[in-house]
Amino acid sequence: MNEPVPNQTLGNPRRRKFLLVIGSVFAVLALAWVVYWLLVLSQRQTTNDAYVVGDQVGVAAQTAGTVVDVLAEETQRVDAGQVLVRLDPTDSQVALAHAASTLALSVRQIRQQGANAGQSDANIVSRQLDLQWAEDELARREPLLAQHAIAPEELRELESKLALARAALLAAQRQSRAVHALVDGVPPEQNPAVQEARGAYLQAWIAASRATVRAPVAGYVARRNVQAGQQVSAGQPLFTIVPLDKVWVEANFKEGQLRALRIGQPVRIDSDLYGGAVEYHGRIAGLGVGTGAAFSLLPAQNASGNWIKVVQRVPVRIALEADELARHPLRIGLSTTVNVDTNDRSGASLAAAPDTRAVASTAIYAADLQAAEQSADAVIRGEPLRGP
Repeated sequence: MNEPVPNQTLGNPRRRKFLLVIGSVFAVLALAWVVYWLLVLSQRQTTNDAYVVGDQVGVAAQTAGTVVDVLAEETQRVDAGQVLVRLDPTDSQVALAHAASTLALSVRQIRQQGANAGQSDANIVSRQLDLQWAEDELARREPLLAQHAIAPEELRELESKLALARAALLAAQRQSRAVHALVDGVPPEQNPAVQEARGAYLQAWIAASRATVRAPVAGYVARRNVQAGQQVSAGQPLFTIVPLDKVWVEANFKEGQLRALRIGQPVRIDSDLYGGAVEYHGRIAGLGVGTGAAFSLLPAQNASGNWIKVVQRVPVRIALEADELARHPLRIGLSTTVNVDTNDRSGASLAAAPDTRAVASTAIYAADLQAAEQSADAVIRGEPLRGP
């Protein structure tokens, strides 16, 4: 009877030692993975459903006119206040010249009324002297009537002259009050009639200045919708400018991931444009108040009966570091992958207080009114017309 052959593999001490080492390595790796997941991966939320978003500033015509110059092209960089389009200024310049002449005429009319007020005052003095003469003459002649030195008709004539003098004085006083009502209390340049003409001039000056269309912000021309010779109307879109130095990332996280996200948490972003060569850093600026489906053009009707549960996503806004954007510019619409460090969950998921600061602003129109007022004041002083 043959005896069983012992298992040389299991009986080999080197083999058992090797298998033990391999098993220990895998056990250590598994333990390290569990620890890494608990300490690192569980404190991260990642999504590749994230895209670069930015402002698309529309530039529209502020007045109607014919385009004579187009001074910017797509992909070109423009600065705030740079001229993009010039419209034919003929009509606006004619309207401005008419407003200037009306303003200058109103100033002269008010000054003439001031001179008339002085003349009416002199007329009152003259009528007062006439009245005084009539009163003195009547007082001198009345005793003579008792002595039959004059005829009664002569006395009645003096009484009539006295009544006429009083009426003339009253008319002169009323006329003086009427003239003074137009000019008293304010200097000629502050007179309401002059101010009304001044307002019309300001409006014409600003309309003339708007024949030049300028860029409200600095950025890059993304779209041009205007051609030379084109007739445009007020409010018609001409350009779209994208300020690439103020873009952000909109990451769409699954609803189950939102419980770990808080405002202010640090974020690491990788862009498909640069691959792994460039890494951006940012922070969560805010979480959306609804899913994308809730704000879509045709929102889902889940009560229709044909319902299928779909995991929803909520947009999360991520602010980027300005210096990193300056070194490595992004374009709106580019794909990114975001990784949020959720270790610190002490922040809020919704803003607790309103922020009253301006989200966006432009200062290119701030000087228009001041320049128009300076030009109007020059016209009031009698200086030549200074257009925009």
